[in-house]
Amino acid sequence: MTSFACRAGPRTGLMQLTFAFALNRPNQVVPNVGAHSLHIAEPTPMRALLLTAPSKLEVVDFPTPEPASDEVLVAVRACGICGSDIHGWDGSSGRRRPPLVMGHEAAGEIAGIGASVAGWKPGDRVTFDSTIFCGACADCREGRTNLCATRQVIGVAPAEYRRHGAFAEFVSVPARVLHRLPDGLEWAKAAMAEPVSIAMHAVSRVRVTPDTTVVVVGSGMIGLLVIQVLRHAGVRRVIAIDLADDRLEIARALGATETVKSGGARDPATEVIQLTGGEGVDVACEVVGVDATLQIALNCVRRGGDAVLVGNLAPKTNFPLQTVVTRELTLHGTCGSAGEYPAALRMIADGSVRVGPIISAIEPMENGPHWFRRLSEPNNGLMIQGTPARMPSIRRNGCPGGYWEYHWPLLIM
Repeated sequence: MTSFACRAGPRTGLMQLTFAFALNRPNQVVPNVGAHSLHIAEPTPMRALLLTAPSKLEVVDFPTPEPASDEVLVAVRACGICGSDIHGWDGSSGRRRPPLVMGHEAAGEIAGIGASVAGWKPGDRVTFDSTIFCGACADCREGRTNLCATRQVIGVAPAEYRRHGAFAEFVSVPARVLHRLPDGLEWAKAAMAEPVSIAMHAVSRVRVTPDTTVVVVGSGMIGLLVIQVLRHAGVRRVIAIDLADDRLEIARALGATETVKSGGARDPATEVIQLTGGEGVDVACEVVGVDATLQIALNCVRRGGDAVLVGNLAPKTNFPLQTVVTRELTLHGTCGSAGEYPAALRMIADGSVRVGPIISAIEPMENGPHWFRRLSEPNNGLMIQGTPARMPSIRRNGCPGGYWEYHWPLLIM
């Protein structure tokens, strides 16, 4: 059994709603393959969670992927629901065109390898970069794999391509995007390497020191991870802003030194300015991506300061040009990650970044359609209920605000 905090906020906090699927049957038969080759003459059907129409998911039999010579077949053990999956599920983002198997935050073990793959073998415990990069273009050669001109994202289907993802028993990925798991790291925590790497890349976009004052606007999943990465980098003062009291409570538990609630009569940027002696913060990290939060973040920054733009929920915003120009602010966009996975896995494994309190629940794949509907509801106030037989133990954890920990089986029974 593995325990995870089980709480979720309103739809504005979707990025917090990490939801780990346990995808494999306990007695599942992994394809019998050789050490350096894989060929499935007639692909055996696997179970998959298929998006068949906007807002419609079905658990179906789906062809098991046959990896190319440079790919591996991964038996998925856990996969998280990202906020972008919810906006893809309902069709609002346009980047999850049915039919599609979604899912890109995953971990599992290698079930088979292509003919040209070296250094990996069946049974290796792995996660993988959600971005498939070519490794050969100018950006890839300079280490900016997140900016690869031909990049594809696993579990995504924009107009340009369709790449089935990890809401399935198996997924195939190029060996070059694999990362080996630390010994003993639980599957669900390993699946959090992708969002942790995103938080790490965001923080790397700006220089911080122990004396840097940072505000993080948005305490959803990525915001909570950014707070922890900043503290791990030595930043002594991190201010968190959010609409929800419960998310601010967990933000403080995970490292925020001060919290400010938005959405009321008092302007949160004004409060941050007052907290910093009238100067403003050195750096603002905006991790939502809508007009209101962008305005708050930029209004918090001192003259000559920096803003890291992480969130991109809205494709366009009303950009406050004069604020940026007249105060000579420096803006830094950040996209995905570029080489941070190994460090992200180490930080999860050694507890430098705590991902347990951010995982909302662990559920079998069959419950996926229900949970997508629940996660899309505004002000859902989720608190998972269950029978004693399904929840053999419940206990309080150390988070203020009384977050419950639920002990769930990791595997489908």
